[in-house]
Amino acid sequence: MSIFMNLRIALRAIGANKLRSGLTMLGIVIGVAAVVALMSVGQGATSGITSQVEGMGTNLITVSGGRSFTSNKNAIISSLMYSDYEAIYEAISSQALIAPYYQGNVNVMYGEREADTSVTGITPIYGDVNSIEVASGRFITDQDNLEKADVAVLGATAADDLFAGLNPLGREIKIDGKDYEVVGVLEEKGISGLTSIDDLVLIPLETGYKQVFGNQARQGSEYKISGLSLSVIDAEKVDTVMTEIDFVLRREHDLTLTDDMSFTISSQSQMLESLDSITGTLTTMLGAIAGISLLVGGIGIMNITLVSVRERTREIGLRKAVGATRWVILMQFLIETLTLSILGGLLGVLIGAGIAWGVSTTGLMTATVTASTVVLSFLMAILVGIVFGLYPAYQAAGLHPIEALRYE
Repeated sequence: MSIFMNLRIALRAIGANKLRSGLTMLGIVIGVAAVVALMSVGQGATSGITSQVEGMGTNLITVSGGRSFTSNKNAIISSLMYSDYEAIYEAISSQALIAPYYQGNVNVMYGEREADTSVTGITPIYGDVNSIEVASGRFITDQDNLEKADVAVLGATAADDLFAGLNPLGREIKIDGKDYEVVGVLEEKGISGLTSIDDLVLIPLETGYKQVFGNQARQGSEYKISGLSLSVIDAEKVDTVMTEIDFVLRREHDLTLTDDMSFTISSQSQMLESLDSITGTLTTMLGAIAGISLLVGGIGIMNITLVSVRERTREIGLRKAVGATRWVILMQFLIETLTLSILGGLLGVLIGAGIAWGVSTTGLMTATVTASTVVLSFLMAILVGIVFGLYPAYQAAGLHPIEALRYE
């Protein structure tokens, strides 16, 4: 018997019991829809994070202090010093733009409104290194640093928190109780490394050292920095520059090549690889969780098909009596389960894609439906139909014709 004949018989059997067939397919529909929707959300999140990081360039390097441990496991906090920046600048200024910064938790207010933010002292090159654009007003200048000017530039979120729609330019905010004129507002940018630029309040670094950060920014007679942001001119030399930074820091802090390095030197490409690994694992986990629904749907198909075999025992006996082979009977029932799985898979893909589209339109998160997700989900539905339909089909094919004809 041809596959087309078996398919016609399968469709007729499904149509004869529409409600039962629909309920049987429901598990597959839900399972496939869940796989498509959840994997689309995971892939959308991955794509969004990746594009955001790539938009800042793969030639960025960040250097920050950290902690190391002595032989007796006592933690030592190592701070980057302004002199470290000067040494690194002298060594690699021809290969990269270098921006030192110091970040502190300081109270920022406008009237009765307070911003949940941190204040960052910067030099003008900070904007170029981090690809920061000014939406209105201007950025911090060399003159601001030279004069230790009382000026501030606000991130988009910080401006909204403080001014709630008012134009901040020319108005004065209080930073640790002292007045600072707002001279600029930044374009909305999002996450840069582990920091949201939108939440920051930027002031000249020298101003911060003089009247904002106080003793927390000093270590003995030297000023500390929270970190360095670097933009390497030639992206292919990122690893070389990182090696040179490592050498300079070890030299400045009397560390040998075998000593534990207490400073963190990382590139944007390394961060991108880590994010890809994390989000990829998350997407796989979401798909696996959704796949449980498919497993439940497969059990439902097996259960209903076994019932169908029992109900059609006399039909099976009659077909065998007129010459149908075990293979023909097996294929008949297997094609029926496959038909249910394929129909359920198609419907599930459509519903899952619809859910993903609905999630994206809300603006809460992005869900990206890819061809690989659709194909994988559909193949999983087919596999479920084969695996869970094989046993009932084998049971039907193994019936003895005489005993089947006697069955009541």
